[in-house]
Amino acid sequence: MAAVIARQGETVDQIAARCYGGDTAMTLAILEANPGLAALGPILPHGTAVTLPERVAAPAAATINLWD
Repeated sequence: MAAVIARQGETVDQIAARCYGGDTAMTLAILEANPGLAALGPILPHGTAVTLPERVAAPAAATINLWD
């Protein structure tokens, strides 16, 4: 797991977007990897160390054909 430092005025969503190429779906994974991070408030204090979990691939959705 890598770590980043929160910039001034940054939220967990913004860190997810910055570090995962715009993928804000990783917000929950970041919060799970950093217990107590949510208690700091919506805007993280400048200089807060945030652990970044590995990106997990979304499970493939089953395809349904209506004409079978």
